[in-house]
This record gives sequence, structure tokens and C-alpha cells, in this order.
Amino acid sequence: MAIRPHAKTHKCVEIARRQLAAGAIGLCCAKLGEAETFVRHGMGYLLLTSPIVTAAGIQRLMGLIRTAPETMVVVDDARNVMDLAAAATASGVRLRVLVDLDVGLNRTGVASVEEGVALARLAHEAASLDFRGMQAYAGHAMHIVGREARHTELTRAAELTWRLRRALTAAGLIPAIVTGGGTGSADADVAAGVLTELQVGSYILMDREYQDVWQDAGERPPFDCALFLQTTVISANRPGQCTTDAGCKAFATDAGAPRIVAGAPPDARYDFFGDEQGRVTFARTEDRLSPGAVLTCMTPHCDPYGKPARYIACGAGRPVGRHLAP
Repeated sequence: MAIRPHAKTHKCVEIARRQLAAGAIGLCCAKLGEAETFVRHGMGYLLLTSPIVTAAGIQRLMGLIRTAPETMVVVDDARNVMDLAAAATASGVRLRVLVDLDVGLNRTGVASVEEGVALARLAHEAASLDFRGMQAYAGHAMHIVGREARHTELTRAAELTWRLRRALTAAGLIPAIVTGGGTGSADADVAAGVLTELQVGSYILMDREYQDVWQDAGERPPFDCALFLQTTVISANRPGQCTTDAGCKAFATDAGAPRIVAGAPPDARYDFFGDEQGRVTFARTEDRLSPGAVLTCMTPHCDPYGKPARYIACGAGRPVGRHLAP
């Protein structure tokens, strides 16, 4: 099974180069800006995993296709298909498209197999579009704790994916690409065999949220964490706690608080304490940290960087990169 890793996780040209050198067939991008940056650095075979629907976005996409004609985009709406076809015709390019199928995330994608076939046929019949296949991303299942519960939902998603894949084939619209999957579903996706490629992203860095998926069920995470944020104690005048210089703007806040992995007494807990401050609460009254002490934290969610220059991605014990693509 091929791997087309999701570059939104790192937004780092150097890490992307290493992934491609290791055998990745291309990259997934969430935004046009990401794709444009990677193309400027000589990378191709990109897949935009969210629909591009605005007039300005479609024109930027046409410019991208002129430089990197193998770039693909997903669609889930007939009007969008026609807009893309018209823009591609006017620009003199041929745009590769995948039909996006909603398998339970309820974020994007057609709601039924029948809609998927109809949209694929519409794309196939447009002279300036090249229907390439389908996307089926079960993002809602990535963080289900426990292998059995997670695989139960992923099996349901795989069955729906199989249904559309078979229906497309029966309609003479054989999908060359069936893309989806993620770090939390990779083992189940390989076993199901319906996908032709995986969109794994977080595996390259990992975070506390993903570690919890396996550890809370008594399982060993398949990947170690390689992304950490260091923060400094700036005040320590109150017993039982101290204040650091990394608050809500330094971490993603959608997955709870970070985990302290070094620099603090055992069982110390980290909490957000404002925009620019964090709080470390000690487990024992005798525990202390002095101003200037440096703590290393495992990020709660590795994808949404708050202050990228403060993050360190480590490979073989050495920093890989601090500067992220805009």
C-alpha cells in the first residue's frame, strides 16, 4: 500500500523531502498555501484533501496545475465540479479530481454511494477533468481508545468505501486511487485492503493525544513522540505551583493540556494559565522549581502549531527543522 503523508502535520520542506526519499509517492495538503510552498521547492504529486470552491482559490489552483500538472483535488459537489471544469478549460489545463466520500466524519464528502457515482460520472464526462478515484477519510475514528472499538468503526467505514469502489467499477469508472486512512487507523486500513494509499500524517511527529489512544487501553503506541516544546519558569512565588512562559498561544488547545516529559518533579501537571503563561502544579508540597528552569513538554496535538519557532522536531536525537512553510 502506498503512502502519501499529510504534510499539514509538519509544514516543513526538509521533513517532506525525507518522507519522499523514504518512499512516499507524494504529499497530502490541507490548504492551497501548503501545496504552493511545496511546489516552489520542487515537490509534486500533491493531493489537496479539502474541496477548493471559491473563485480566487480555483484560480490559484489553476496556477498550481500549470506548474505541477499531477496535482489532484477532491470534490463533493456538482456545482464545484462544473466550476473546476470551466476554469480548467479556460486555463488550458486538465485537472485530476477524486470524489470525496463521507464515511462518518460528517465534515466533507458525498453522503451516499449513489451521489458518489453521479459525481464521478459528471467529472468523467468533463473534457478538462480527469477522474482519478476517490477519497474516504475516517477521521472520526482516529482517536477512539481501544483497538477493538476503533476497528469496529473502521470496519464500518471500510465497508462503505468498498460499496462506492465496487459501484464505480460497475459503472465503468474504475477508481485508480482510493485514498484515506491516518495514523490511528493504519493497521486496520492495511487489513481491510480497500485503500490504495494511506494519508498518515501525525506518525512523523506524534503527540500526547495520540499516545493516549493506545496507552489508555494498555497498548503500546506504534510510534514514539518526536515533537516537543520547551518552556521556561518565569515566576515561582506561590507554594505548590509555578508559572511558565507558554500558554494558550504556544500550544494547540483542542486536545487538552500538554504532558511534561522532562525538567519537573514527578507527577507535576501542566495547565494553561493565560494567553502567554502556563502553570505547573506540583504533586508534593516540598516540590519546587526556580525561575529560569526549563521544562520539556509533549504537545497535545501536533498539527496546529502555535509558535513554530519554539518547536523542536527531533530525528536520531538531532533537530530536523524549526522553520515551517507558511
